[in-house]
Amino acid sequence: MDKKLPKLILTDIDGVWTDGGMYYDSTNVELKKFNTYDSAGVLFAHHLGIPVGIITGENTEIVKRRAIKLNVDYCYLGAKDKVSIARELCSQLQIQLTDVAYIGDDINDVKLLKLVGWRGVPSSAPEYVKELANISLCKKGGDGVFREFVESIVGVDIVKEMISDIILAQQ
Repeated sequence: MDKKLPKLILTDIDGVWTDGGMYYDSTNVELKKFNTYDSAGVLFAHHLGIPVGIITGENTEIVKRRAIKLNVDYCYLGAKDKVSIARELCSQLQIQLTDVAYIGDDINDVKLLKLVGWRGVPSSAPEYVKELANISLCKKGGDGVFREFVESIVGVDIVKEMISDIILAQQ
């Protein structure tokens, strides 16, 4: 594999893995809808030995449960300063921010998007945030855009090879 790949993939949640909507019922139960397509993005990253981390301002068990289910390597909830968290993680992994891929969708993602090597933004994000992207994405938040981000980084040929490897490993 000659293509340069990130050493870490980080992601926001609301507006990326979800459509940004928050659903509440009359008993204060909060719900979020996740797209199962995004789980393949985590699977592909892991197949290539790339850890995945969530950094979100939300502090909810829902995101934690999703991260555990998909074996996400790092999960930071209630993040007030995403750049500091990313820098600390890079220090632990002995990598640079330019070795990191990040996908985010709103103003709280702008600082980190400006610092990383691979920058993805869902098509549903505001224009001034989309201008920061160096990877063009077609999907909206909640429509499998995290998977599209990972596939765009990796490339279609490697994705096809991984799918064959994953299918063969299951037989």
